[in-house]
Amino acid sequence: MELYPLQVFLMIASEKSFSRAAEKLLRTQPAVSLALQRLELELGEKLIDRSAKELVFTDAGQTVLDYARRFENLRQEMENALAELRDNSAGRLTIGANESTTLYLLGHIERYRKLYPKIKVQVRRSLSSKIPGELIDGNLELGVISYDPGDARLVSSVLYTDSLVFVVSPRHPFAKRRSVSITDLGRETFIAHNVVSPYREVVLREFQRHKVPLNMDVEMPTVETIRRLVEDNQGVAFLPRMCVEKDLDQRTLCEVKVKEMQVERKIRLVYPSRRALSHAARAFLAVVQAG
Repeated sequence: MELYPLQVFLMIASEKSFSRAAEKLLRTQPAVSLALQRLELELGEKLIDRSAKELVFTDAGQTVLDYARRFENLRQEMENALAELRDNSAGRLTIGANESTTLYLLGHIERYRKLYPKIKVQVRRSLSSKIPGELIDGNLELGVISYDPGDARLVSSVLYTDSLVFVVSPRHPFAKRRSVSITDLGRETFIAHNVVSPYREVVLREFQRHKVPLNMDVEMPTVETIRRLVEDNQGVAFLPRMCVEKDLDQRTLCEVKVKEMQVERKIRLVYPSRRALSHAARAFLAVVQAG
């Protein structure tokens, strides 16, 4: 059923006149009468008692009128909701990120929330390796990853350039040194992140290339647990600088340069190239680009 005949019927009821309804709708009176006849034919019921001098609704007409009013209210609610989405006074923003890459979003989200406080923001914890697939499948609008997805179906832009840093406890012997060689690390116990990433592969490759043993006797699921163990002098680790900046400032962890390990870490904001983004997502991209 089309909504237009119901709107015509509702206007007739509101104006209590075919002629005045036609004027309001900018239609001719015969066009309004025809629209009503088509509605009655589709419903299989007479809606108006045409034998009466004044406008009188049949029982079916009164029932249809009640529903027509509900339809009209819903239509207005829909238009208002769409208008709110367009001016970013409503809506939802969903971004996929893992534990460490979420940190790179915090400043952008703070600025975004100041501009658009009514938009609900959800950062969904996702494995970095699965985010491109979730974006392509439409499960996410935006994602944050630490590698180039290399897929023409996705657009990626660098959100932040970070680096991997070698960190030790202030009680570790290396804490007093500004730099070490990779060969000095062969006897260290590394607290490793048990999530596959390109940067884990870089570290493995460099140790293999220099023929230095890499003792990853302890593996943890989160950066937070790795930081705690290193702080307690249970081992050493390579971690993103962004994740340990406060610890380095407060001297609860110490950075030591590894001469052979200068690894940049580019954090990328990724989104589909062939699918229209929501108003909320486009507004977030603008905040990031204004940066």
